[in-house]
Amino acid sequence: MSNVELAFLMMGILLVLMSIRIPIALSMMVCGSVGYVMIGGMPALLEYLGTAPVAKFSTYDLSVVPLFLLMGELATRSGITTELFRTCNTWVGRQKGGIAMAAVAGCAAFGAICGSSLATASTMGKVALPEMRRLKYSGSLAAGALAAGGTLGILIPPSMVLIIFAVLTEQNISKMFIAAFIPGFLAAAGYMLTIAIYVRMYPHTGPRGEQTTWAQKIRSTKDVWHITTIFLIVLGGIYFGFFTPTEAASVGVVLTAILAVTHGKMRMDGLLSSLIRTAVSSAMIFFIVLGADLFSVFIALSKLPEIGVEVLTNSGLSPYTILVVMLITYLIMGCFLDSLAMILLTIPIYFPIIMAMDFGIPAADLGIWFGIIALVVVEVGLITPPVGMNIFIIKSFDNSLPLKECFKGVVPFLISDFVRVALLVLFPGITLWLVHAIG
Repeated sequence: MSNVELAFLMMGILLVLMSIRIPIALSMMVCGSVGYVMIGGMPALLEYLGTAPVAKFSTYDLSVVPLFLLMGELATRSGITTELFRTCNTWVGRQKGGIAMAAVAGCAAFGAICGSSLATASTMGKVALPEMRRLKYSGSLAAGALAAGGTLGILIPPSMVLIIFAVLTEQNISKMFIAAFIPGFLAAAGYMLTIAIYVRMYPHTGPRGEQTTWAQKIRSTKDVWHITTIFLIVLGGIYFGFFTPTEAASVGVVLTAILAVTHGKMRMDGLLSSLIRTAVSSAMIFFIVLGADLFSVFIALSKLPEIGVEVLTNSGLSPYTILVVMLITYLIMGCFLDSLAMILLTIPIYFPIIMAMDFGIPAADLGIWFGIIALVVVEVGLITPPVGMNIFIIKSFDNSLPLKECFKGVVPFLISDFVRVALLVLFPGITLWLVHAIG
């Protein structure tokens, strides 16, 4: 068996292991270890395991992961979700479908602090879904808007998947955050436009909310000044070079902790719980990163990326055709795998191929552009049947809502996603303009 055939065999075994719910970290470590031994021998594997984990986890950039996770935990427990939704609802709730738009806007704002799609969908769903049901929104629109809005947590910085991608591909985290800002804004605007079009086509699905005065709008905005301040300090500090991402995350943790305490939502048991959950999540992510690193080394030893580059270069296919094929595989895998699994499984193969292609983009920009596009498409997997983790989270808040209606509700938002992906692929400047403007 050739090394390339071995690589494909291990990838197949990896998919089988994950399909039977073996943890992704363990699956990647097992397949990577077996492949490594078969190519380099046991002594080489033991030498790798003796040095690589220390080198990998001594990376300064990885320290941002537990900090942003803790920031998200504290934000979730501070009760700011209710205030965000109330403020957004005060401004746009009177429009047709306004409550759904407010939920999307609230998800975008909370995602800028939380960094997790599942947490964003969960916390905003608890707040917004009862209000939508009270106003007799259709179940499909309510579920679709909340599930789609939740995906903004993975795209709008800080994003755990974006950080892991940057670490694995040795990209600048600050530039990745800057590049994600406009695509994230387009996502939120696209979802709100989708809601506006949908409720005009089907007026009964999204009734108007209560009328509010300008005084109420201004008062509600004052209620979230502290959240806006944290957002501006953390992300503004990164964008304008005042902080590194790690320093910004540290500042964000302190400010969010103060917010949680002053709002009366945080007690000692809540703080301990947040620290424990952060430690558990960090350990899980680091274990996955180690497994991915071992699997990536095995893939590199097999020469699969190099052979893939050679085959695709001689195939006569244009770089954009190859990119579209990669994105389609992301959509297919999104039906079965979560976002982090897709990134970790494909990056060792896809990234070297993309970097070897000529898209007419400088190499320094190419990695950033591809990373954002990959993240956007991976984000779509969170609402793609038959898995769609965000959909199942929203459904868990209302068991009377048929799963079929939930998946029906995300279809308009998937269309919005496809349009956005096409724009980002055809016009790289959308992603890279802010990086160049600030850099």
